[in-house]
Amino acid sequence: MDELRSDRLNEGPASLPPAPAPLLRFLSTPSMPCPYLPGRTERQVVAVLNGSDPVGLHDRLTQAGFRRSYNIAYKPACAGCNACVPVRVRAMEFVPNRTQRRIARALDALTVRALSPKALPEHYILFHSYQKARHADGAMADMELDDYRAMIEDSPVRSSLYEFRDAAGKLHGVCLTDRLIDGLSLVYSFFDPRLQGSPGAAIMLWHIQRAASLGLPHVYLGYWIEDSRKMAYKARFRPIETLTHEGWQRYAPGQ
Repeated sequence: MDELRSDRLNEGPASLPPAPAPLLRFLSTPSMPCPYLPGRTERQVVAVLNGSDPVGLHDRLTQAGFRRSYNIAYKPACAGCNACVPVRVRAMEFVPNRTQRRIARALDALTVRALSPKALPEHYILFHSYQKARHADGAMADMELDDYRAMIEDSPVRSSLYEFRDAAGKLHGVCLTDRLIDGLSLVYSFFDPRLQGSPGAAIMLWHIQRAASLGLPHVYLGYWIEDSRKMAYKARFRPIETLTHEGWQRYAPGQ
């Protein structure tokens, strides 16, 4: 792969964040239909990432199983259901399988550039195409440019946009990524739905490689539902850890 180029790349050395602020309000969202498990409802607990140290707060909440969207951190809090499991890949120990090695070789033909989190028209067009092809019934399928801009730019933490292009300059994919004290967190990625192969997996593999090259131990992939076919791919990136009542534990199929 070509050498990573950066426009104000947010990958500088991280230092230990200060102690958490004494006051942090958590709010609960109304129950809504679950987008992953038919017949179930979802509810989330959310907290605004503000105060004197939103970066440190984001680090701690991510380690506690929260995800970021816009300027809030959220975590499922569904009555009678704990199917959504936070997962992260141990980047320094990652060993790709045969399929992943093939996908990784395809990355060599792409150039990755890190940008500041700004909504670009070219990215939005690709995002819209991806939504219509892959998530036509989803809540984001009809997202307007202003809403997309807010999703990309409304970040109080260290965020970057990574774009993936081929030798001809064609845009293959984009990922909004947060830099944490202990890793990288993939907030949202999208790609050209006409591409062959596994462009989504390629984006994830690149982040694992990037985290390892930076000496960062983890890549946070969000939530994994064992019974959801949409999320089955996450468990293929090993070693992977799940957040349990005993903390982060290495996951093994069938355990």
